Amino acid sequence: MRIVITGAAGFLGSHLSDHLLADGHEIIGMDNFVTGNPDNIAHLASNEKFSFYKRDVSNYIFVPGKVDAILHFASPASPNPQSKSGYFNLPIQTMKAGALGTHNCLGLARVQNAKFLLASTSEIYGDPEVHPQEESYPGNVDPIGTRAVYDEAKRFAESLTMAYHRFHNVNTSIVRIFNTYGPRLDLEDGRALPNMIKQALLGQPLTVFGDGSQTRSFCFVDDLVDGIIKLLYSDEHYPINVGNPNEMTILQFAETINKVTGNRAGIIFVDARSARDPQRRRPDITRAKNILNWEPKIDLEEGLCRSIPYFKQKLGIA
Repeated sequence: MRIVITGAAGFLGSHLSDHLLADGHEIIGMDNFVTGNPDNIAHLASNEKFSFYKRDVSNYIFVPGKVDAILHFASPASPNPQSKSGYFNLPIQTMKAGALGTHNCLGLARVQNAKFLLASTSEIYGDPEVHPQEESYPGNVDPIGTRAVYDEAKRFAESLTMAYHRFHNVNTSIVRIFNTYGPRLDLEDGRALPNMIKQALLGQPLTVFGDGSQTRSFCFVDDLVDGIIKLLYSDEHYPINVGNPNEMTILQFAETINKVTGNRAGIIFVDARSARDPQRRRPDITRAKNILNWEPKIDLEEGLCRSIPYFKQKLGIA
């Protein structure tokens, strides 16, 4: 297939490009580098099946020639308020990527009679009152909170995607992505995993907010990409959770990172973040198992061991 990937220089977009190229497809990458990193796709410059266009998908996009599929992954995703590329500091761009960007990509898919796959997020569930989260759960969200620019952009994108499917008969799929990690993840991302790995590799105590009882589940990027590609090849139109259902507390997670990295600096506890920070996050992947025959295979310790060399390189640690 000839596949367009928006956000191709991002963490997930670059890994998707690698895997789909390995499957024999031609990739047309798009990114405006507001959050994407050119280094993530530098190794593809000599690949004759990879072409790249610097584009803001919030504006009109045109691709010459036939297109078979469009994967829309362009969006700020970092919750770090100190990061210039996080959605707290790019609120308008984030909402435009979810609204206008999705609209433009769906329009291209309609014209080209191409498959459209939307990268959505577990954040559409907000701070969930149902646990684990299954796709039928509508969520518990604050539409005007500081996190809403990301949450609501993705919720709107899902609604628009289903509207194009129902009204224009566009072949669409929606993946709801849960916490993912691996090489190329931005160390300044602001989420627990990159923060703690950075601290551990620098020999610092790991910061845990509150008492560390809040939970997360972490999926290694290769597993996640495998699930996304299976969804791309499927005929499923309704949202599917893709993530790791092995839930742990943030305190357990911090202890695991210290163990894997050999960090002896321990853990420090600080005041909890905003009350809108989700306290529990775990995907119900029953539909992914049944429809895609997918579930994650790489456990946390193995995934961390695969990721640490990249993080050491970025930190300049031998």
